Amino acid sequence: MYSEIASNKRKSILLASLFIAVIILLGWIFDQVYVGGKSYTGIIIAIFLSFGLTAISYFQGDKIALLTTGAKLLEHDENQRVYHLVENLCIASGTPIPKIYLIEDPAINAFATGRKPEIASIALTRGAIEKLTDNELEGVIAHELSHIKNYDIRFMMLVAVMVGSISILANILLRSGGLTRGKGGNDREGGSQLFAILMIVGIVLAILSPLIAELIKLAISRRREFLADASGALLTRYPEGLARALEKISAEAKPMRTASSATAHLFIASPFSAKSFSKLFSTHPPVEERIKKLRTMGA
Repeated sequence: MYSEIASNKRKSILLASLFIAVIILLGWIFDQVYVGGKSYTGIIIAIFLSFGLTAISYFQGDKIALLTTGAKLLEHDENQRVYHLVENLCIASGTPIPKIYLIEDPAINAFATGRKPEIASIALTRGAIEKLTDNELEGVIAHELSHIKNYDIRFMMLVAVMVGSISILANILLRSGGLTRGKGGNDREGGSQLFAILMIVGIVLAILSPLIAELIKLAISRRREFLADASGALLTRYPEGLARALEKISAEAKPMRTASSATAHLFIASPFSAKSFSKLFSTHPPVEERIKKLRTMGA
């Protein structure tokens, strides 16, 4: 557990650095291809964009996630059952008690957010609270507490924002080509081969980098879910509880009204209809595979 936490912290720094480097590279290619290397406008925009969005995701990502899903703070007296389940699991895991939010949605789902355990939050849908038994809801809460304790939330928020940054800059690079090309490489003397190579590289990178970055994000998200399932099952000592909760989620297959691709990776199960996305572009591993692994743990 502790090695996983340390690994997540290291990977957060490494991943943020890698994505910032890719964004700056896109900015440099923009300058070379479209303004002939005579300006550093693209690099300056890329630096401000990458560092600005990284800072926003780090300090405000949890508030944005809660706001976009319409989550409202759940007071202790409104639902003592939920509070007692959360408090008991926090005592068992040695983690601070997070704020608890309610999402008014009949679908069964939940997510955790917050860059560190001391200021974390858990959001549960109305469907999860009303349709799950205590053992099942405890399994779901333990899964989310594991995300918090493992620093998965910080890691995945950084991934999501960096992917978005690359997509935005790549889109700018492609859309600006037809407007600014005449100001750059075409009127330069010599270097035509270098210009052609840079232009091809720029176009290929602009087209493929958002797709590659998105696939990396999805692969990381799926791995985090398996780890949180295992950590949550160890916390409750009852893998069957989470397995049954996932079965109910799968059987219901009801998309959330507030579902968003920007926050989909945070939820315990995909908030979209199971038929709407291929496995390649799913933010979560197949529910059947997760259930099988959980029941193997309990065997």
